Amino acid sequence: MNKERERTIIMSEIMMPEMANLMGHVKGGWLLAFLDNVAYVCSKRYSGLAMVTLSVDQVFFKEPIYVGELLTCYATVNYVGKTSMEIGIRVTTENLQTGEIRYTNSCYITMVALDENKKSTAIPPLILHTAEQKRRFKEALERREMRLELYKDKGSN
Repeated sequence: MNKERERTIIMSEIMMPEMANLMGHVKGGWLLAFLDNVAYVCSKRYSGLAMVTLSVDQVFFKEPIYVGELLTCYATVNYVGKTSMEIGIRVTTENLQTGEIRYTNSCYITMVALDENKKSTAIPPLILHTAEQKRRFKEALERREMRLELYKDKGSN
């Protein structure tokens, strides 16, 4: 039986004092590194290939994340091209004392598959079943086109 590749992952971690700045908020740099790990695990799980980060779309810190909260990332493969894929990540926190859950941010990370010679390699295609998967794919394709335009414009400076 040929099981369809997993396209989602959920990763959680409790926020500890060493992750925080002097205000008691989790450092943005720590969060970015964690998001990169989440994207890696999601892309690796889907593709089974070596993966590296190509780009991270704008990350806006909508809400602070506090020490003691449980941070949870919900990651999904939104788009797969020939050698790259977009991973969408939604981040929430949970206050473990009150049970309050807050949406803190989201981002899109583009990952590239590499072969044993560290050259880009083909990724298994993404099979779309649901209306939501088709919507995510279409929106990711639009973001990809915008990234390519931005890259092209930056290269001419």
